Amino acid sequence: MIAILGGGAWGTALACALASRREVTLWVRSEQHEQTLRQQRANERYLPGIALPPSLGLTSDLQQAVRFAAGGLVAVATPTAGLRPTLQALAAIADLPPVLWLCKGFERDSRMLPHQIIAEELPGHPSGPLSGPSFADEVARGLPTALTVAGSTDFCALVTRALHGEALRIYSSQDVIGVEVGGGVKNVMAIGTGIADALGLGNNARAALITRGLAEITRLGVALGGRAGTFTGLTGLGDLILTCTGDLSRNRRIGLALGRGVDLPRALAELGHVAEGVWSAPATAARAHAAGVDMPITEAVCAVLDGRLNPPAALERLLAREPRSEIT
Repeated sequence: MIAILGGGAWGTALACALASRREVTLWVRSEQHEQTLRQQRANERYLPGIALPPSLGLTSDLQQAVRFAAGGLVAVATPTAGLRPTLQALAAIADLPPVLWLCKGFERDSRMLPHQIIAEELPGHPSGPLSGPSFADEVARGLPTALTVAGSTDFCALVTRALHGEALRIYSSQDVIGVEVGGGVKNVMAIGTGIADALGLGNNARAALITRGLAEITRLGVALGGRAGTFTGLTGLGDLILTCTGDLSRNRRIGLALGRGVDLPRALAELGHVAEGVWSAPATAARAHAAGVDMPITEAVCAVLDGRLNPPAALERLLAREPRSEIT
């Protein structure tokens, strides 16, 4: 039994992918959204063109969703901004199953990673992140996807049993921090890569940005307690490549719009979805500064997002940096 909390693109996609072989219910925030999904048997707002499987349950009653998952798994598929209030609601429910979270990035105000929010709201509860290179549309359509779950051995085994199968392949890791940092900061790098592509800088520049972006992610991740090897895996390099190059990447699309001269509010309105990198970038820069970690690409993206620099000026600042050893 699996309850997926969050009726956005990713939650809906995972529910669709699992419903053919597992008992799954999808919780959405409002009764109106629930009724729309029931009537249309699709989530046209967030995942257009994908039919909801007939076996997929729907509810806007959180307690009902958790009771459904008794003895199984609860997967929180809200954006990072919605993680804390969702956990606070779950904390009031008795016999809560283990909790998996799917969001990526730092909380905007506290600058916490998701596992730190979990520690505050559900201390000691079995939990962990699921991350990796995964566009929701492709997951929903049953295309091959490899993801990583992180946490204790028992928790990873539970999640693997629940999710692994058919086109969905689940790997495991004990490096919760590394998995979270890789999944969160790659969104910031995707904005930067989108800006560079919109400026017509070419494939060489894109490859350089991805590679140096990986170096930044690794430096921060290790400083925060992650393992260096995690960042060459699915939740590091794999997710970074996909998000920086794939046309379905929301964060890359924000970067493309900014590089064309579109202001941020308009770019977000045209996107119509959450782009986690926009909210994670300032928190990423702040955590890096506090840890003494140099992250020039992240700083350049932040300068564009908050209007301190236009994209050409941010590029000029990056190119003006002094040469240095690559392996640092």
